[in-house]
Amino acid sequence: MTQGQPDMASDSAVPVKFSVAPNPNVPIKVLWGDDAVLVLYKPAGVVVQPGLGHTRDTILNGLFAQYGKFLQNLGVKRDYGLLHRLDKDTSGIMMVALRPKAYDLLREDFEQRRIDKTYATFVAGVPKTAQGVIQARLKEVQAGGIKKVIISTTGQEAISAYKVVNTTKSKSAALVDVNIKTGRLHQVRAHMLFLGTPVLGDYIYSLPAVRGIPVAPRLCLHAVKLGFKHPLLKKWQEHTCPFPPDMASYATKLGLVVPSAYLVSEI
Repeated sequence: MTQGQPDMASDSAVPVKFSVAPNPNVPIKVLWGDDAVLVLYKPAGVVVQPGLGHTRDTILNGLFAQYGKFLQNLGVKRDYGLLHRLDKDTSGIMMVALRPKAYDLLREDFEQRRIDKTYATFVAGVPKTAQGVIQARLKEVQAGGIKKVIISTTGQEAISAYKVVNTTKSKSAALVDVNIKTGRLHQVRAHMLFLGTPVLGDYIYSLPAVRGIPVAPRLCLHAVKLGFKHPLLKKWQEHTCPFPPDMASYATKLGLVVPSAYLVSEI
């Protein structure tokens, strides 16, 4: 449900030269919003912000087409409102600030680990324990021209709390919820591999095909829930983003029973 989004009518009255090229062809699905914060759905395969090879086809380009006046006002120092990111191949929920004060307060909450971020993932095999906390430090490295992370005592602190939600009858795959306490590059993917249960469809940390398991359509990682205290209303909010059709269909193909709360969606 979307409520109280900013009035964009004034954007067309006075032309503004934006720092990020607006692109109305990048669809922006707002799950919830007001004049300070937007909660969005990011599809898999879409980059969050412009960079090499992606200058006009990112989430931020689409946001500037609708909210450019507000995001431009935040400027590069506030990352044009982006409070966090999802990898290109990850789908799910993310949050953007529209006001400087909202950005500053939420950014502090991210840094102080007050934001609740939960991912749902399909993994090969089943973790040995049904739930637990992974504390394995992660270090960024370059391998074959790709930035990735490795488990290293010299890396940055990385903490993930996981819970097995369901498994296939054969125990060949599982649905796992992962609540990340830190936000490191590829944290969920690296920590699931550390458990010996790699994320299905992950071409960086495991083979795309796992013997005995149908080939995944893409990286099976989805940001399913986001909880935060609204920076201006000072009230805790929780928003969810159920599976898009490709992950829901793949769960059926795996024979993995998924809770209905993960499937009810208008995306």
